[in-house]
Amino acid sequence: MPNRVPQAAKRANTARMKITAAFTTALAAISLSACATAQSDMAVAEPIAVVDAEPQPASVEEIVSAVDIPYETFTLDNGLQVVVHTDRKSPLVGVTTYYRVGSKHEPRGRTGFAHLFEHLMFGGSENVENFDIPLEAAGSTGTNGSTWYDRTNYVEVVPTGALDLALMMESDRMGYLLGAVTQEKLDNQRAVVQNEKRQGDNNPYGLVNYIISEGLLPVGHPYRHSTIGSMADLSAASLDDVQTWFRDNYGPNNVVLALTGDIDAETARPKVERWFGAIERGPDVVTREAGPVTLAEPASRTITDQVPQTRIYQAWTGPGMGHPDAVPLQVGMSILGGLQSSRLDNALVRGEEVAVAVSAYSQQHEQLSFLQTLAVVKDGVERDTVQSLLEGEISRMLSEGPTQEEIDRAATQIAASAIGAQERVGNFGGKGQILAEGLLYAGDPGFFRNELERVASLTPGEVQAAMQRWLSRPSFTLTVEPGERTLDGGELGGWGDEASTPAPEPDTGSDAQVARTGPERELPTPEPVGELTFPDVERATLSNGIPVILARRTAVPQVSMAMTFQAGSVADLIGQAGVHQTMIDLLTEGTTSRSALEIAEEQEALGLSLGTGAGVETSTINLTALTANLRPSLELMADVVRNPAFAPDDVARVKTQRIASIEQQLASPGGLASQAFMPLIYGENHPYAYASSAGDADVVAALSAQDIAAEHAEWIRPDLATITAVGDVTMDELVAALEASFGDWQAPATPVPTVDLAVATPEPKARLVVVDRPNSPSSFLLLGRLTPFQGQPEGFEAVELANEVIGNGFLSRLNNDLRETKGWTYGIGSFIASAQGPRRLQVGTQVQADRTADSIRVIFDQMSAFPLTRPTEPVEVQRVTDGNIRNLPNRFETNGQVLGALLSNQQLGRDLRYQANLPAIYRTIDAAAIDRAAGEYLQPEDFVIVVVGDREVIEEQLDTLDIEAEYIDADNL
Repeated sequence: MPNRVPQAAKRANTARMKITAAFTTALAAISLSACATAQSDMAVAEPIAVVDAEPQPASVEEIVSAVDIPYETFTLDNGLQVVVHTDRKSPLVGVTTYYRVGSKHEPRGRTGFAHLFEHLMFGGSENVENFDIPLEAAGSTGTNGSTWYDRTNYVEVVPTGALDLALMMESDRMGYLLGAVTQEKLDNQRAVVQNEKRQGDNNPYGLVNYIISEGLLPVGHPYRHSTIGSMADLSAASLDDVQTWFRDNYGPNNVVLALTGDIDAETARPKVERWFGAIERGPDVVTREAGPVTLAEPASRTITDQVPQTRIYQAWTGPGMGHPDAVPLQVGMSILGGLQSSRLDNALVRGEEVAVAVSAYSQQHEQLSFLQTLAVVKDGVERDTVQSLLEGEISRMLSEGPTQEEIDRAATQIAASAIGAQERVGNFGGKGQILAEGLLYAGDPGFFRNELERVASLTPGEVQAAMQRWLSRPSFTLTVEPGERTLDGGELGGWGDEASTPAPEPDTGSDAQVARTGPERELPTPEPVGELTFPDVERATLSNGIPVILARRTAVPQVSMAMTFQAGSVADLIGQAGVHQTMIDLLTEGTTSRSALEIAEEQEALGLSLGTGAGVETSTINLTALTANLRPSLELMADVVRNPAFAPDDVARVKTQRIASIEQQLASPGGLASQAFMPLIYGENHPYAYASSAGDADVVAALSAQDIAAEHAEWIRPDLATITAVGDVTMDELVAALEASFGDWQAPATPVPTVDLAVATPEPKARLVVVDRPNSPSSFLLLGRLTPFQGQPEGFEAVELANEVIGNGFLSRLNNDLRETKGWTYGIGSFIASAQGPRRLQVGTQVQADRTADSIRVIFDQMSAFPLTRPTEPVEVQRVTDGNIRNLPNRFETNGQVLGALLSNQQLGRDLRYQANLPAIYRTIDAAAIDRAAGEYLQPEDFVIVVVGDREVIEEQLDTLDIEAEYIDADNL
């Protein structure tokens, strides 16, 4: 689901995504971080003990039985429905509010309005000047909203003592919004949303969803137009529209409120009555008929775009949520192209090797679903060859059906993901969303149980019959080929009859702001919060010397683990970028005793998530396993780490995929910017210069199996390894399981290799480098320079807090100016890269093309003024110190979050429980310390500036800057 992008503010889900509604996310092909925090009141089945005898994997039924979210419900007299779930593991409450209105309810000429209105809901209400400032100061995290076809939702997770504050604020915008909505606010958020649309359209394949919807559904169908809408319709939205939309759709009788976490129904009811009880009912939302559509005959379309590979999309509409075929289709599409062992993978990627990647999924909505397959054509292969094989596999699925083993593997993955979904009380994808969507769409917060039980009981015949009913119908096929972009995304996404109907008149402004509509109310004062309870951390050492670190948490029966090696992309020699990443990619593609298919099937049967990745400084094998299946999961992990086969066919296939990833990176504006930026600030001879890139295509193409094996032998060795785990296992159990899998792995006699990070870097020098990317509707900006920091020096926290003031977060000065005030970007963020070697300060954003130079000026002006002419303000000090202290429990709510903290602490040489000391550290930092840090370390002098955009549009602007631009062609990177 959508959420705030790092250092920016992603307010809405405005393009069709692969995942589906929360209570059906358990049925979609999604990746969920594992596990929750400490002990919980959440009802779960007794975990199956880890035993020394040959363990039998837990059955689907056993896994499903471990998924339970108890709840109570009540309804206010005004129709507001409330669902409450108690989970006392942390002093947090998730507040999740769902309005039964989305983009499918928009009239002609106002596409995109539901999402635009969602943005306005954050602009303040009659008693709350700004929605974000009080919540962040109170310790809220994940404050966000999203819009899709069927609904609009708003989420925040607050410390228990700030629940009244959150409820007052939610109720104020539900009941008393209109008196605070001005023409200025509308114009600003319209500009922000239009830049959001430009940013999405600017990506490779960014126009695909528009065209598929047009191909599947007739003009006027509620699900045809995009949630982001068309530029013309957004420009036409008026204050009158705002007032009508609010009065018609935002009454409490159209709302589900979920309160989840450190709360119970007895406590919740009087609070909800107090804050929401006086809001009057409104009209019930009117939903038009909008079911699936069967095409009269197969249809197809081919477009060209600035993309690296040809892609073939084949799509149908299908049944909506709750339909008897919905769950069988979810499982069937997963077997077809969602699982790692999928039919399409086996046939097109591993078998005939005509595709680089494939997928298939069912994306469910209330009244219909989108069923889709995708094949990324391998270079040199004819498109028709891939299309024929794709259609052949679909036909085989319909004629033969799946096996019970395939269904069981898909069901196990779904059930294991559902366990992981229980670790968050709120935010997108958390328990609040699961319960709220069940009540909203099915009238039952526990609808997720029905879905999971259906998954566990599916038969091959049921899946085959559903697939036959829906995929034997005519489909729409879209082919996207490399070439010039000929379509304008700004003209797409609307009602569909724009070519024959005049565009709506743009909004010219209005003085029609309404007077105050509700009573004056004071914001409640949040109660104090307790100290962060960071888990105890245990250490052990395997008999072969591998360090083991464990933070035990027992809320859900899962274990998250990372085996890290002190060798990432920096291990590549200069001019050899991509060697190490290709080796890491190959670890799960076949061992001396298991094929790639067998590895995938075994993962799925165990409910295991096993992944690999090469970071800049470390390489990691990640595991999220059910506690009951930990032993066999570790056995599989050990095999891929210790015994990769690097068979020539596997090497050739993975090289092709790696080269496709490189091409994809260089087709995106952000990838181009990074590729240009890093060597400029680090110098071409520093290990960091190309470590963030996907690699060099020529280098990867020249690799042999022997080269890969030599890279593995040099860097993947026990004396470079550390194992870090978080979850439901004791240290004794963990060490016993690890000894069985890794204990006899001995280090080679060769010296331990190292990487020299002390390579000299260039003297700081201001530069403006422009990468010409024709037809770009927006410009991607990267600005920055090296700092004097390496690792984690003492007192660095003041620098981090100063960065939060200027650029890291939705309320930062840069985001407030460029997004909230000027509306030139969808979001901007700054950060200081985490690194053992030289750490860089970096600012990144994507801005509308005609404001490229102006945006650079704003960034320089804001950073130069801090603190010289604009020192840290008291509200900013409170937000970044006390606010951060209050939100710490939510930052470490899940096992994945704790694991990430432990890995970061190891990388930077910090105490393993460093986060437990943060409250005391933050309390010592005042405005003067933040100002000193900003003045010394966050100034923009000598910034390297990289711009990726259309030279014809931006060159004249850039000539007005006090620095000469250097222009390079994107093909030269």
